Amino acid sequence: MSALEVTVDYGAITHNVEVLRRHAGGAALLAVVKAGAYGHGLVPAAAAARAGGAAWLGVAQPYEALRLREAGDTGRILTWLYGPSLPARDLIAADVDVSCSSIEVLDVIVAEARAAGTAARVHICVDTGLSREGVARSELGALLDRAVEAQGAGAVRVVGMWSHLAWADAPGHPTIDAQADVFREALALASARGLDLEVRHLANSACTLTRPDLHFDLVRPGIAIYGLPPVPDPAGKRFGLRAAMAVRSEVILVKDVAAGEGVSYGHDYVTAMPTTLGLISAGYADGVFRAAGNRAEVEIRGRRHRIAGRVCMDQFVVDLGPVTDVVAGDVATLIGPGGPTATEWADVLDTIDYEVVCRFGGLRPKGAA
Repeated sequence: MSALEVTVDYGAITHNVEVLRRHAGGAALLAVVKAGAYGHGLVPAAAAARAGGAAWLGVAQPYEALRLREAGDTGRILTWLYGPSLPARDLIAADVDVSCSSIEVLDVIVAEARAAGTAARVHICVDTGLSREGVARSELGALLDRAVEAQGAGAVRVVGMWSHLAWADAPGHPTIDAQADVFREALALASARGLDLEVRHLANSACTLTRPDLHFDLVRPGIAIYGLPPVPDPAGKRFGLRAAMAVRSEVILVKDVAAGEGVSYGHDYVTAMPTTLGLISAGYADGVFRAAGNRAEVEIRGRRHRIAGRVCMDQFVVDLGPVTDVVAGDVATLIGPGGPTATEWADVLDTIDYEVVCRFGGLRPKGAA
């Protein structure tokens, strides 16, 4: 190893899905593998989730749904993030479930389904208070009427209705119940129009773990599948989840410096005493946050060392202290067993661990750790 290396323990993903299925009770589980499985590798992570019992896979972008089909996945897949330019013909041909947040998108789906001589499977996405994807409450009735008409004509089958929570990672927040109430109202509108839904789904990772009353027919965990709890575990055991990603690099140079020496660009770090510095072969071009300078830590030979000074494009420095046994060639663990967690990096960088693993995961994980 001479540069940053990202590895993924896909067995941990299988384990995590099994754990989450137990939390889901009688609800089926959709594994969210969008954004390249949060940086963990779309195809192998999806396969690992299937091995753990995921009945569904979910992706935001249509191209990821089609990639999963190309890779041989034959199970149920849902995709949801697009406007009227979605590749509806390809998705219908690939037997992918499609989400609909507007009449414009529904009309495109209907036209392509008629051309193909088949019925597209559609999930109606409802904006219950996130003000992001989903049809507005004021427009839901019109969309449902159009969907019922299309279903009667054999162009679609309305198989699902869903929404997404804004504050599920803050258990007890009043918006959770408020959004759930709006979702139930939307379900009632669908039922009043004679729609017999196969799946109703609202629960993300946090809701899967903390609100069994909101599991409905299907839960959609994302970050928890990769071993990162979205909320603290009261038992202090991370809900039994295992982090899947590890990020490591190599110490490529060790050298002694005097007190008062400036380290890296701008000398944002100055040695307080004679000490030993270690140079790590990884930088912001590899996904290491530039803001991690003087904040984040790495582990070398069982000890934590904070990054000293600015993170550069392909390297950064750590202060090893005046007495050290670290030598060139040693492994530096940025994230992984024995080292910091993605959540620890997120905490010192004032971000979320989702961003940390997605950032590092852009390197396309090489395989199981």
